[in-house]
Amino acid sequence: MEKELIAPCGMNCALCVSYLAMKGDLKKKGFSKSYCAGCLPRGKNCAFMKKQCHLLGEGLVRFCYECQEFPCRRLKGLDKRYRTNYHMSMIENLENIRDKGMEQFLSEQEEKWRCPECGGTICCHNGLCFQCSLDKLMAKKTYRWEDD
Repeated sequence: MEKELIAPCGMNCALCVSYLAMKGDLKKKGFSKSYCAGCLPRGKNCAFMKKQCHLLGEGLVRFCYECQEFPCRRLKGLDKRYRTNYHMSMIENLENIRDKGMEQFLSEQEEKWRCPECGGTICCHNGLCFQCSLDKLMAKKTYRWEDD
């Protein structure tokens, strides 16, 4: 995982369904999903929060934890949705980056989201590895965690 794929809001774009679809070029395999290279690589700074936060919108902070209002109401709402639906926390990610540093955070993320079957990356949005569980995603386009 690359530090450029960690958005200012704490999203690890390397785990996103749109990033993994792009990385595996799933459109060629018949899965119609929009592609995304990640917030920072495509120049969006933070796709989730930039319209609500001028610090992010103008690129004045690298991470939300640099703000005096961290965690703000908007980030708390986003974090709650991701903890509930996607088994990850942006606030926890940001606290880990702040407290342990980026290299340690990335190392822990690689371990946490590594597929036990093939070593690929598990998608936070559906719990699937697109290398060895793509058949489940193809059979049910709206697959969510533990839909079996």
